[in-house]
Amino acid sequence: MEHQRNIDTSILREYDIRGVYDKTFFIEDAYAIGRAFGSLVIRNNGKKVVVSYDGRVSSPDLEAALVDGLKKCGLEVIRIGRGPTPMLYYAATTMEADGAVMVTASHNPKEYNGMKFMLAGKSFFGKQIQELGVQVSKGDVVPEGIGSVRKVDIVDEYVTRLLKDFGVTDRKLKVVWDNSNSAAGEVLTKLVQQLPGEHIILNGTIDGNFPAHSPDPTVPKNLVQLQDEVAARQADIGIAFDGDADRIGVIDDKGNILWGDQLMIVYSRDILPDHQGATIIADVKASQILFEEVKKAGGNPLMWCTGHSLIKAKMAETKALLGGEMSGHIFFADKWYGFDDALYVAIRTLDIVNRLKGPLSEITESLPKAISTPEIRFDCADDRKFSVVQEVAERLKAEKADVVTIDGVRVNTPDGWWLLRASNTQASLVARAESTTGDGLEKLKDALKSQLSASGVELPKI
Repeated sequence: MEHQRNIDTSILREYDIRGVYDKTFFIEDAYAIGRAFGSLVIRNNGKKVVVSYDGRVSSPDLEAALVDGLKKCGLEVIRIGRGPTPMLYYAATTMEADGAVMVTASHNPKEYNGMKFMLAGKSFFGKQIQELGVQVSKGDVVPEGIGSVRKVDIVDEYVTRLLKDFGVTDRKLKVVWDNSNSAAGEVLTKLVQQLPGEHIILNGTIDGNFPAHSPDPTVPKNLVQLQDEVAARQADIGIAFDGDADRIGVIDDKGNILWGDQLMIVYSRDILPDHQGATIIADVKASQILFEEVKKAGGNPLMWCTGHSLIKAKMAETKALLGGEMSGHIFFADKWYGFDDALYVAIRTLDIVNRLKGPLSEITESLPKAISTPEIRFDCADDRKFSVVQEVAERLKAEKADVVTIDGVRVNTPDGWWLLRASNTQASLVARAESTTGDGLEKLKDALKSQLSASGVELPKI
């Protein structure tokens, strides 16, 4: 059949397509994927697809090949140009597009690139990505048609909508933004021009080489520049983005990092007074404190699988008003569209800080405390990682342990909890443990080590 192409199956990830440009992911792949995904849209009775791309050096060429593949399916292709992934989500939602594709490798190093998809207004992930790969290899596409391509500049409309949920007060905040050389650079510049207060942008230029630091705000060393600038400027808050600006990092006025689950407590307390009983979703890596605080504030906490596509799907199913992950993907369905958007989350964060009587650090320091390990990632072959987790789960079941198995194993004990899961994006296992005491944490780490050891895996020193 037409356009059969054997792509490297390692690029078919759980939530997206991602590989090393010109080693495992090629221009020809982008065309073939466009042809296959476009065929899915057509077979789904769709007509219109929106496309965008991030600031990586390889992104313009990949986007052009993708557009060519989509157009050959007979689709109307709307190119909104370079920008953050959430701007594509916004365009796809407001334009009622039948499909959407973002050329991006998110927070991965500069040599990577990939694609994120939406089909019929929903996340496209998991089995669908695998099936797309099979479709490409078979050349299973619709006959060539006459499509059309047009460019639309949506930046001003998107910025206006972002600003809508910022309530103006007499307080004028001083904010330091670390754009991390991400694809949000141009949007962020326009956004801060219309916000009150003083705004300092670091690494504002879109640069796919990421010269300042890796574009991942969950890694503390990537936030040092922001912490230093917040201190030097005596700013009220610091905000950082990842490479495509769908994940956020937040620093308070004293330089403390607010992790994803701590931010979720702040947002939950803001939303729930007007929406008692609302469902709020967090991933299995989140602190037990978050689930308890949501309950205290009158919400219905729901623990779910890690992964932005999985959380979005569960939010749509449960009509949750808020969702979030430790990775900094935060999803507002309260006043927003339910997708992960670090720019919008930044606006909601500033709106909350704007209304505080004191500094943000008062909130950070008043949050209930637990002692936890960082997220521990360690190598484990793709063909072994899931079976290790399965073996651990079976042993725990035999021991009649208190285990949650929605995504790996999360084990509750009197000392706290520990988690072991297989990464969906890397050849690795992921572990975390949390207790209210140092001794308790050591006991949890010992339990985790012992379970891994029984499966022939060694836990790195933590």
